[in-house]
Amino acid sequence: MDTRREKLEALKKEKNAVIMAHYYVPDEVQEIADYIGDSYYLSDMATKVDASVIVLCGVRFMGESAKILNPGKKVLLPDLHADCPMAHMAEIEKIKEVRQEYPDVAVVCYVNSTAELKSHSDVCVTSSNAVKIVKELPNHDIFFIPDEHLGTYVAEQVPEKHIILNDGFCHVHAAIRPEATKAAKEARPQAKLLVHPECRSEVVALADYVGSTAGIIKYAEASKDTEFLVATELGVFAELKKRCPDKKFYAVGNTQICPNMKKVTLDKLIEALENEENEVLLSEQEISDAHAPLLRMLELAK
Repeated sequence: MDTRREKLEALKKEKNAVIMAHYYVPDEVQEIADYIGDSYYLSDMATKVDASVIVLCGVRFMGESAKILNPGKKVLLPDLHADCPMAHMAEIEKIKEVRQEYPDVAVVCYVNSTAELKSHSDVCVTSSNAVKIVKELPNHDIFFIPDEHLGTYVAEQVPEKHIILNDGFCHVHAAIRPEATKAAKEARPQAKLLVHPECRSEVVALADYVGSTAGIIKYAEASKDTEFLVATELGVFAELKKRCPDKKFYAVGNTQICPNMKKVTLDKLIEALENEENEVLLSEQEISDAHAPLLRMLELAK
């Protein structure tokens, strides 16, 4: 064990801290995390740990979600500037307009969003449970924010509902183009294509499997196939290779990297925990307003 890991283990004991990491952060951070998973798993686990301090290795909205669900815990981020552009890609005014136009509407907010957007929503979802939760809602009209691509996928899976789309996107997944995907499939015809639903619908249509990051990992693990093309952020390769050492994984293109997730480094993690800095601070009102839609997600997703 190198000295940084030893230091981190000592700090965790001293501070009664737990390290949670998303699949998209660098491999060195994933390797030392106590819990590693997608957005839903991290949100769920945040409510179950008894540590006093949670260090959330991911982007800002993930730290906010952990704080909203655990207002009594201290939540730290290794880098406060690690933000998700899509998390801001919906407007409160637009939500108010849609509510006026469709009195029955449920505002369904992808968890990849700011605390403010969550507070104006009826329920949160992740890519792993969006279809299930939208199906279970009594509302016919659904305003899906902020990601239009995940919203499009949900609309296709739940045709009985009227899904109103929002003009937002994940730049990493939107950059995976159908032309490059087709070329990758032609180059490796034996490989199964695994696609995240934040991708464009033209890419989703080419997939052998569509699912969340955790879903992609489970599919690859259970599959009898041994080669896979993966259309999501490349950080997931660390877990795929760990769980499936005898299988081969290939990127669809060369743009599958989230620069914000890569801001989270082991040195920044140690510094944040040592100094208890980069704390996620939300007012009582912000926490109260955003708590109900997150809690409803955890209940409906069970």
